[in-house]
Amino acid sequence: MPELQEMPRISVPPATLAQWGVVWLGTRPSAGADDNPKPKKPNSFDRKQGMEFGRIFDDAFGVALAQMLGGVPVIKPNANALIPAAPDCVEVGTARMIGGIRPQNYDVAYRPDGPRVVFDSKTLNDAGSIRKNWQNMINDLASEAATVHIRFPFCIVAFIFVMPMPAVKSRQLRAILSTLERLGSRKDELDQPHLAEAISLVLWNPSNGESDTGIPERGSPLHLHEMSRRIETAYMDRYQHLPPHTT
Repeated sequence: MPELQEMPRISVPPATLAQWGVVWLGTRPSAGADDNPKPKKPNSFDRKQGMEFGRIFDDAFGVALAQMLGGVPVIKPNANALIPAAPDCVEVGTARMIGGIRPQNYDVAYRPDGPRVVFDSKTLNDAGSIRKNWQNMINDLASEAATVHIRFPFCIVAFIFVMPMPAVKSRQLRAILSTLERLGSRKDELDQPHLAEAISLVLWNPSNGESDTGIPERGSPLHLHEMSRRIETAYMDRYQHLPPHTT
């Protein structure tokens, strides 16, 4: 049985983000070899690019979580399966849960005996999308947290919300920061189900790939460096010394 470890910081290399920055700025059509015959407007991703961009945060979260859990394997789940393919693993992909409100897919899951940790990445990738959709995205976060917490109140729910810095207006940013801080404040299994245990906001610079922009500030519960500590603290409180972990 694996022994729990300290959860490493979740990070995406600036070089990886810089490659996507070239795509976002419109210098080249895609981040990989896949050609897109339909031109996109600059300072944005198309739908497929936005989904692929979000997966780099899913992968980073999954690797860090697996290390905390003692180096368990990371596998791709069956999108229609309600249990993992292996008895003790982190699933990165489409993991389906039957929640108290509706069935819900998560990007990362650890569910050895039911969901213990679930995670989703959320991206808004251009100024128009942020302006029109950021409040709907907040509603999605609350709904996803509530649907799993209603059935599994001990489950740890985490989100990373990613936006390109040049596309965010300062007035929007203030509202987003304050709303996410309230939404990511769940303390224990008795707290309100629509809250999440950990939420991070990542603002990245497409011109150089830097994501530590000073917003949120160091020490803010929304800073990406704080996410691992919050998840580790919650997990140790709820599951330490319980199978499948060693005592």
